[in-house]
Amino acid sequence: MAAKSLPEPPRECARCPRLVAYRRTLAAAHPDWWGGAVPSFGPDDARLLVLGLAPGRMGAHRTGRAFTGDASGPTLYAALAAHGFTRGTFDGRPDDGLDLVDCMVSNAVRCVPPANRPTAAETAGCRPYLAARLAALPRLRAVLCLGRVAHEALLRALGARLADHPFAHGARHAVSGLAVFDSYHCSRYNMNTGRLTPQMFHAVVGAVAAEF
Repeated sequence: MAAKSLPEPPRECARCPRLVAYRRTLAAAHPDWWGGAVPSFGPDDARLLVLGLAPGRMGAHRTGRAFTGDASGPTLYAALAAHGFTRGTFDGRPDDGLDLVDCMVSNAVRCVPPANRPTAAETAGCRPYLAARLAALPRLRAVLCLGRVAHEALLRALGARLADHPFAHGARHAVSGLAVFDSYHCSRYNMNTGRLTPQMFHAVVGAVAAEF
């Protein structure tokens, strides 16, 4: 099977030299971390895909589960829980027993980038996996994009024109038969600066839940 048709990259994905070098640097200091491409989390029959930017160095790159281990996870999973998309209790560990219900969480770029900033080439390099991930969700109805990079990565994976669907917090777009929602990323920076509040984020997730 060609790599471009796989919905998940191999753990030791070698597509992006800068990201590979950074992973190796981190692995030398932290050999007990997950340390590779982070797989999507959730059931393959999900109707909702939550799409983030990339694994955090102290989050998913360390734990191996999307949005787990750093400050963004509690915000995301609390909102998903409030609207019925989780089962169990989130405790910031991949073995905490949390399950997602009708929802999958993934990232536009599957490997941790330096300073949390993937290049355009790295985002493009991961695009075949995103396109394949979308194609492998037969019941998919909605996508929640966390931030502009995730929004634009999704549009490109769907073959849509960016100019037709500009990113805006709280926006809803109809793209290729999907309801696409935008939110500012639930990062520590956005939450600490007040650009995004828990109330703002819950409102967007509530609008997503109303689609079902």
